[in-house]
Amino acid sequence: MSRSTHAQLASTLAEKLSLITANTQEVLNREIIEEILTKNDRPLRVYWGTATTGKPHCGYFVPMLKIADFLAAGCEVIILLADVHAYLDNLKAPIELVGLRVQYYRLCITALLQAVNVDIARLKFVTGSEYQYSPKYMRDLLTLSTQVSVHDASKAGSDVVKQVESPPMSSHIYPLMQALDEEHLDVDAQFGGVDQRKIFTLAVESLPRIGFRKRAHIMNPLIPGLQEGGKMSSSDPDSKIDLIEPAEVVRKKLKKAFCPPKQVEGNGVLSFVEHVLLPASKFKNGGVAKFSVPRRDAETKEYSDIKQMKEDYLADTLSPQSLKPAVTEALLEILEPLRKAFEESDEWRDVETRAYPPPPAPEKKKKKEKNLGSRFPGAGAGAEKESNGKADVVAQPDGHVEGKGAHELNVAVKGLAVQDSEEGSKGKA
Repeated sequence: MSRSTHAQLASTLAEKLSLITANTQEVLNREIIEEILTKNDRPLRVYWGTATTGKPHCGYFVPMLKIADFLAAGCEVIILLADVHAYLDNLKAPIELVGLRVQYYRLCITALLQAVNVDIARLKFVTGSEYQYSPKYMRDLLTLSTQVSVHDASKAGSDVVKQVESPPMSSHIYPLMQALDEEHLDVDAQFGGVDQRKIFTLAVESLPRIGFRKRAHIMNPLIPGLQEGGKMSSSDPDSKIDLIEPAEVVRKKLKKAFCPPKQVEGNGVLSFVEHVLLPASKFKNGGVAKFSVPRRDAETKEYSDIKQMKEDYLADTLSPQSLKPAVTEALLEILEPLRKAFEESDEWRDVETRAYPPPPAPEKKKKKEKNLGSRFPGAGAGAEKESNGKADVVAQPDGHVEGKGAHELNVAVKGLAVQDSEEGSKGKA
């Protein structure tokens, strides 16, 4: 869809509301959004935050396409690159790398939005550490902490913060800061995945206790990962496709993706069509969703909505053997400009290398040398260091030893030889 067409759609209150709420799973306090749009004296202000930890993957298309809707509806949108949150979440991002990962995320997200022709003129990037270390923010955070129990803070972060047996205090601070960000970014609504719901609820309940207004919360659904069970996650390489992965890697991952015939629930490939490929297709088809599935022994299937596609999949008239290649080619078409931009940008490639350095190669275990002593055949000047710790003792070609401690060793060897001789005689007898 062209930018002008998208913008023209949002000329009325109903159209703006439709764009803002489209493809969402839940909206809390919708009346806040409606009131601001009805007054029409200023744009609705929305923020979406992402902790700068693992590399952004194709699941990021879901919030980006929603952000495109917000922008088309005339909203002011802030993307919070939450570097402090990344560090608080069980040290997922080492403090030495957080700044570099902020740069990497900014480059990825900008290229991702440009790949689907989104006008980012009203988009603003903010880094958490720019304001979260200020005296006012820290004072407000301490005040908020007096109004939230440890139990409620722990519960709020349970679906977002990494869970460990003995959680650090930072895991309780994380959700409080996410709630407080609404006030310090001066927004009307926070947007995020449905896994953020408990933090959103905490914000609604706790911010008014310290004199701040409550906000609306807009939630997008989570798409399943490419493997059975679970969501698309940066921590599971097989569940996701990175934005800049080579085409051959994308093909390989989708080829082995979980996509059983006649199963719609938990089907990551089908969900990717629903939440990414169909919505994204509007940006190049004049506002009309369109997804094509070529079939080997039948005519090409054309879909404009997911409902018909799911019905065909359940009836097995649309098979995994046809769906996977179609998804692969459609995804590669979207990713191609991102990959090209990455390869042509010295800055992006340099930041990627430094922000995500490869793990150090494991040290090769040194093969333990067998000490055969000085009496084995072929022992020469190179056979040294007897196992009894006489480091300066060196075996000579004729079998005797020289060096510090050689006398004791020679006596022991001779004694051993006498013993061997006597035992041999006994055996003969």
